[in-house]
Amino acid sequence: MRIIGIDPGLTRCGIGIIDMDSTRQAHLVHVEVARSAQNMAAHFRLDRIRRHIAAAIERFEPEVMSVERVFAQDNVQSVTSTMWVMGIAMSEAAAHKLPLAIHTPSEVKAAVTGSGIAGKAQVQAMVQRILKMDKVVRPADAADALAIAICHGWRGDGLQGASRDGTVNVSLSGKISARGELTNAQKLWAQAQAATRRTGAVDPRRRKQKASK
Repeated sequence: MRIIGIDPGLTRCGIGIIDMDSTRQAHLVHVEVARSAQNMAAHFRLDRIRRHIAAAIERFEPEVMSVERVFAQDNVQSVTSTMWVMGIAMSEAAAHKLPLAIHTPSEVKAAVTGSGIAGKAQVQAMVQRILKMDKVVRPADAADALAIAICHGWRGDGLQGASRDGTVNVSLSGKISARGELTNAQKLWAQAQAATRRTGAVDPRRRKQKASK
């Protein structure tokens, strides 16, 4: 399964793409940070980031998008602009007919580090280790985007549009239902999701550790 992870941000938006194989091993495909200048009008900044996301989807053809959910913080202006970027990412997922998953920051941190309160340095180190990269991914926005993609590859939940508005739905028991004929990519995605729901998405290293006990 090829997954695009989006770490929404107006000044820096992380875009990370991974392949997750049948053994739940993650492999790096692409990572970048889309930037926009603070002296630009907000709608032009959003369009700049949107075009980066669209270009990544069209070039690498992911099968599902995973986005980090925005939570209210002290800086209301920052939260608002981040939600704008989350919205355009979701819109691009719809425009390219991609299934969409949304994960909380604590879910992402817990998936890659084992702790829902891990710091950015811990996330960066674990992303480097999981993807077998030569060096730590910088800036943190890039590492976060990859972590968001890894999180969905291992968890397989958080999918949106799973009711009447969804093209394809995979139930918690692994049953596949669809509205209309699916593309080959959608079929592969649905089959992978069904297998995940039946067996549970698990970090392959943890599975090996359990087997050795």
